[in-house]
Amino acid sequence: MTEKFRPARGLGNCHLQTVFPRFHRPRPWVRTHSRWFHTPDGDVIALHMPHRLRDDPQRPLVLVLHGLEGSVNSPYAQGIMEALQANGFQVAVMHFRGCGGIPNKLPRAYHSGDSDDPRWLAGELRKEFPRTPLMAVGYSLGGNVLLKWLGEDGEGSPLAAAVSISAPLDLHACSRRINSGLSRVYQRHLLKSLRESLLRKSTDKELASHLPDLGDRRLFSNFRVFDHMFTAPLHGYRDVEDYYTRASSKPLLGAIRRPTLIIHAIDDPFICPSAVPAPSECSNCVELDISRQGGHVGFVSGSLWRPEYWLETRIPEFLARARS
Repeated sequence: MTEKFRPARGLGNCHLQTVFPRFHRPRPWVRTHSRWFHTPDGDVIALHMPHRLRDDPQRPLVLVLHGLEGSVNSPYAQGIMEALQANGFQVAVMHFRGCGGIPNKLPRAYHSGDSDDPRWLAGELRKEFPRTPLMAVGYSLGGNVLLKWLGEDGEGSPLAAAVSISAPLDLHACSRRINSGLSRVYQRHLLKSLRESLLRKSTDKELASHLPDLGDRRLFSNFRVFDHMFTAPLHGYRDVEDYYTRASSKPLLGAIRRPTLIIHAIDDPFICPSAVPAPSECSNCVELDISRQGGHVGFVSGSLWRPEYWLETRIPEFLARARS
C-alpha cells in the first residue's frame, strides 16, 4: 500500500505545494482525441481520451472530472491519465460545459453541484461499454460533484469505485476561506479565468442576452458575489445560500455505497479545515486519507530537485484494490 503523504523537501509550504506542479509540468504531454456527446437539453459535452475506448471487463474505464476552469490540459489531469494507463486502466477526461476554451451552446454553464452531467454521460458510456467497470476521479470542484453524485445515487450508482481530491465539501466554509489572506490570489486568478470564458461566450448575441453585465466589477469581486449574481440564478437556485447548501457534498457522504477514497490536506489554501469530514460523517464505504500538508491538488513528495507526484501512485493503487 502507498505510504502516507510526506511533502518534498523544500516544498512544505501549502502555497508551494499548490503552485509548483503548474510550473514544473507546464505543458500537455499526453496526446488525446475528443468526442462530443449531445445532451438531451441540446448542449454538448466533450470527452477527451488518450486511446480509443474498448468494452473490456479487464480494463476499467476511469472518468476524470477536472476542477474549476480546468481541462484535459491541466497538469493533474495529464499526470493521472499517464499513471492510470500505466496501471492497466482506460481513462477519459470529461470537460464540464464551456471548459477547454470552447463555449457551450446554452446560457447555462457548470457549477459545484452539477452531478447531472457526469451521471448522464456515465449512462451513455455504460450503454456503449456494458461489460467495462466504470470508475471516477474528481479534483477540487470535480471532486465535490463526484461525491454529491455518489451520495445521491447510493446503491444505484453506476460507479464501481471513486476518488475525490481536494474537494470543497462545504461551499459555505470554502467561500470564506478563499476570500481571506493569500488565498485571495487564487480567487482573483480563477475569477479572471471565469470572466474570460464568459467573454468568449458573449460573442454569441443570443447567449449574451442571458449573461449578466460582464463589465460590472462587483460580479468578479469574490466568489460569493459571483455565485449570487450568476451561478445561482442561472442554474435554478434561489440565491447563493441555497446554492451553497444544496450543492455541498458533505451532507451526502453518509449515503455513499461504493468504495470511495477522499484525499485532502488540512493546509489546503482553498478549503476551510472545518469542511474536512470526520469518519462519523461518512459511510463505511468511504476511506479518508487526510494529511497535515499537501496544499490544493498538490501532494508533491520526493525532493525539490526530484519531485514525485504522490497522487499518481495513491489513486491507481486504491482503484486497483477496488477492482480486485
